[in-house]
Amino acid sequence: MRVLYFDCFAGAAGDMIVGALLDAGLPLDALKHALGSLAVDGWEVSVDRVIKTGVSATKFSVHEHAHIHSNAGAHRHHDGGPHHHGDAPHRSLKDIELAIGRSALSETGQARAIKMFRRLGEAESAIHGVPIDSIHLHEVGAIDSIIDIVGAVFAIDWFKAERIVVSPINVGGGMVRTEHGVFPVPAPATVSLVKSAPVYSSGIQSELLTPT
Repeated sequence: MRVLYFDCFAGAAGDMIVGALLDAGLPLDALKHALGSLAVDGWEVSVDRVIKTGVSATKFSVHEHAHIHSNAGAHRHHDGGPHHHGDAPHRSLKDIELAIGRSALSETGQARAIKMFRRLGEAESAIHGVPIDSIHLHEVGAIDSIIDIVGAVFAIDWFKAERIVVSPINVGGGMVRTEHGVFPVPAPATVSLVKSAPVYSSGIQSELLTPT
């Protein structure tokens, strides 16, 4: 049995998961081919070797073309780095599902990715009191979040993992600024998504666990 184990002592986010799976052997060319099939324009990805607290790791990044040369509108993400959503379009759940349906993911992978975004949509709908079909996903509807989630689903398919095991997840602490204002960490959507999962806070004043 092939098992994927995620040790989430430093939290979890879409880009962290894809980076870890690239480090574990996922071919970058295969990932780029799968992502290109989404038929969503205006982005590119990069992969770099970085040092995190003295440990070499793979950093996976998504860049939107309109924002590559500008920090205008950037907001801080879990690792303190800029994610350039700026004035990028806020996509509805239906928009995202259509893009996933055009992708090269297997039928199982497409269903898994759509289920993930529907869970995000349900969480946002409950929090904001808006029907799910009227929800426009802000941070999670930006192109980097779509690429992160679809990339992770493709990677899990590629590894043919029969089981996924996750350690208790470090959620961080403090406050985070979002499209809707400033919230305590973990943010409301994150709390909704992990309410039945084992989580803990190490006291680090940063958002370590994101909805994606």
